[in-house]
Amino acid sequence: MEGYVTVPGGRIWYEVQGRYSKMKPFITIHGGPGVPHNYLETISALSDERPVVFYDQLGCGRSERPSDRSLWRVDRFVEEIECLRKELGFSTIHLLGQSWGTILACEYSVKYPSFVESLVLSGPAMSITRFESDARKLVETLSDHSQSAIKRAESIGNFNGESYHSAISEFYGKYVCRVKPWPQCMKEAVAGMGEEVYNYMYGPSEFTVTGVLKDFDCTPHLENITVPVLLTCGEFDEATPETTRYYSSKFPNATMRIFEGASHEHHLEKAKEYIEAVRRFLKDVE
Repeated sequence: MEGYVTVPGGRIWYEVQGRYSKMKPFITIHGGPGVPHNYLETISALSDERPVVFYDQLGCGRSERPSDRSLWRVDRFVEEIECLRKELGFSTIHLLGQSWGTILACEYSVKYPSFVESLVLSGPAMSITRFESDARKLVETLSDHSQSAIKRAESIGNFNGESYHSAISEFYGKYVCRVKPWPQCMKEAVAGMGEEVYNYMYGPSEFTVTGVLKDFDCTPHLENITVPVLLTCGEFDEATPETTRYYSSKFPNATMRIFEGASHEHHLEKAKEYIEAVRRFLKDVE
């Protein structure tokens, strides 16, 4: 089943996979901002026992793309989830946030705690300040040519050069998705990306943060989230194991899983192990 739901600022596309059952529904929240749901497709494996919901946030993918920067706010994106929950008639939900989606999952849980059964937070990015700091350290592991290209681009404020994009490719190949070539679902997500949203809210790349999220940090709120939480990251994740462990310590009821040999898209790189871990977590919660 798929359709559109009206949210503040426009309409967003959604799809529900699997049948309604006694098992609580699972809503997935993609990253970016502005990178649509496609790359989360492996999570559909959980639809054999519960409804799994995918959607594209406003400004990307199959959703409407208004040109109004006042819409690109964390609180408005949180309301998208609530509009979706109401539209689908779910009383309570499990939430999965990936990357930027972990911010939305946490902020939703703080605002609407009575509707949330549990959280799965993959490649967590609840503090953009910390996320950027980790990324800058990882940049130091890149080739000298890439490091020089990044410094040069940032010094003049021009991020359109071939050398800067080559540096992005090297970084992403090590710390975002280590599968070569990238899976088709990743390519589809990039093709459907809302670049205006990403650039305005985040910046030109994962390691050059210039957007309005630059100083965002929701970690002071994490102690208020009392539902069970599963945090996951890859061994080579840009959301580093050290930082993921830090986030885990802030929740009253959290567990953590690191996937060896994987990076930010560990749900793709270690799909079988990831699905098994999430499935087990959800069953334990229920």
